[in-house]
Amino acid sequence: MSVNDKAIEVRNLTKRYDGLTAVDNICFEVRKGELFGFLGPNGAGKTTTVRIITGVIKADDGTALVMGSRAGSLKAKQVAGVVPEMANAYNDLSGWKNLLLMAELYGIASGEAKERGEVLLKDLGLLERKDGLVKTYSKGMKQRLILGMALISDPQILFLDEPTSGLDVQSTRLIKSLIKSLNDKGKTVFLTTHDMDEANQLCDRVAIINKGKIVAIDAPERLRIATSGRRSVEVSFTDSVSVNNLARLPSVNEVQKIGDKYRLYTDAPGDLVVTLVNFSASNKLKIISLNILAPSLEDAFVALTEKEHGYV
Repeated sequence: MSVNDKAIEVRNLTKRYDGLTAVDNICFEVRKGELFGFLGPNGAGKTTTVRIITGVIKADDGTALVMGSRAGSLKAKQVAGVVPEMANAYNDLSGWKNLLLMAELYGIASGEAKERGEVLLKDLGLLERKDGLVKTYSKGMKQRLILGMALISDPQILFLDEPTSGLDVQSTRLIKSLIKSLNDKGKTVFLTTHDMDEANQLCDRVAIINKGKIVAIDAPERLRIATSGRRSVEVSFTDSVSVNNLARLPSVNEVQKIGDKYRLYTDAPGDLVVTLVNFSASNKLKIISLNILAPSLEDAFVALTEKEHGYV
């Protein structure tokens, strides 16, 4: 990848807090126009990494460039829109005035700001409530407004930290759709999320960080295939079954009860299907459904973060 193709370039980035290494010598690149996911368990170093790249804090070692400019520099901030997880708008101002205030901070002319604001509020489903005070907005409405505030400057790259966390289904779907639309139009998106399905649906590539280190970077589908040891068989019966009895079946590595179904992780799914059919017959059970499942991105995430030594 040439320098001109890189939206973000991170080299040997390290950050320590009171003797604890929160980010440990990590390296990665994000391509221009890419929708890049950044995943990891709580305390893995995700937020610290994003705060360094967006210029909120400084690294102890290493470098981070945003569109070729040093992270935290004026040039880097001018090309980036940021939606931190704990972001807030001014509660005693209307949504419209919040947008115009943000536009003024970016030096956007009044006429252009109003034009952009109208379009954004329409796309965000907030146009009818634009004159309402933010303190009267629901959590989902506030989150959509904050996203609009990050987009008012028409940034080249958008940083989103858990943008759908805790939101209702309608707001979540709208924000996901908008993120996808922005990326389809060529905007680079750096998405931090705990939601495996969200990352799988949206991202071109994902990086998984654990204990301050990058353990994997690849397309979601390739990560999923690479962890084929997490294959499983999902089965449901007419009657409840003891998890312990299922765990004792041959070739079963782990059993999870998910609603009215049982997910059995195995290295030999074909053999396990035969075993389950025989198990149901011998216990006078009727199988309602029986499916072999490929590993999900969540399975890949679990497998990779549990490894002592990951791969990149």
